[in-house]
Amino acid sequence: MTHQSGCLLCGAELEYFAEHRSFSCHFCGTTASGNVHCVNGHYICDSCHRGSAQDVIESACINSEARDPVSLAETLMKHPAMNMHGPEHHFLVPAVLLSTYAEMKDLPKEEKAGLIRKARQRSEDVKGGFCGLHGACGAGIGTGIFVSLITSATPLSTSERGLSNRMTAESLLNIARTGGARCCKRDSLLAIFTAVQFLEAEFGIVLPANREISCAFSHLNRECLESDCPFHQEKAIRLCRSGKK
Repeated sequence: MTHQSGCLLCGAELEYFAEHRSFSCHFCGTTASGNVHCVNGHYICDSCHRGSAQDVIESACINSEARDPVSLAETLMKHPAMNMHGPEHHFLVPAVLLSTYAEMKDLPKEEKAGLIRKARQRSEDVKGGFCGLHGACGAGIGTGIFVSLITSATPLSTSERGLSNRMTAESLLNIARTGGARCCKRDSLLAIFTAVQFLEAEFGIVLPANREISCAFSHLNRECLESDCPFHQEKAIRLCRSGKK
């Protein structure tokens, strides 16, 4: 969430130093020289401070060593460049999945970066409002982008194309079952959880995913489902299911 003063992440007072020190950016993880952080220890590098949502997602996911796509997504959702709703979520979903998948598979960083940049390029074709205007939520499509990239699927592929389409279909079904008006945060989390389960079932790859979800964004969403949302603070449930109500 954006704070208008103090730390952009938590709102706490900023602490300045006469000499530059080495800090690790809270979002992208890169080490940089700076002379300010907040009293809670948060440091945000210049690139993440001034970049677009897509720039921040790309940089953070390329540099992250995390293996939990849910926790990585939640961290990025709190960046001030991330709107409550918006097409940046269509890139967020495949980016965090590719980043954590690459870490689990020990892929070289340049290969990981290439996959994430391809996901950004493909996600740009999924415009805002797809969920209602085209009947396909961009977060769900993002999981199909993820599978298409890890399987090198093309329109002429057989099993790879089938897996990519099934991935999208299962994500969209879980999003549809939850219902309600748009919520890019809710639908992104549902899509990521669905992809984690799909990856284990179809590829035998287990991504550790934070199951303890308590939404910090409901007050920003006028269409919030409140207690009908599986991630609402009032429920604070352990999500061990596939998004079914």
